[in-house]
Amino acid sequence: MTLLSLTQRRAGSRLALVLLAVCSVAVCPVAMPRDLDQDEALRLRQQGVILPLEQVLQKALDRYPGAKLLEVELEEKHDVYIYEVELLTTEGVVRELDLEAATGRLLKDKED
Repeated sequence: MTLLSLTQRRAGSRLALVLLAVCSVAVCPVAMPRDLDQDEALRLRQQGVILPLEQVLQKALDRYPGAKLLEVELEEKHDVYIYEVELLTTEGVVRELDLEAATGRLLKDKED
């Protein structure tokens, strides 16, 4: 085998790997969370699909008494509505909590 044919085989192998990677991304896209606007949130609340923000927010604040609310977003991830709550604890730590919007169940609590 000549040096030229070996170089061509390696280039062909690299091209095949690149094409495989591109096809994998195209066929299996990563599910991205979708932010809901206030009109959609109101409609879901009126239909009884999600709990009121105040009720879910109280569960988050009960977990960290004295914490300050930084941000709340309502998202849809994998067909589940989630309140994503960011709190600043009394120790100065930012916590990100994901709570299921339909039940208030805690799904995630991590330092942000």
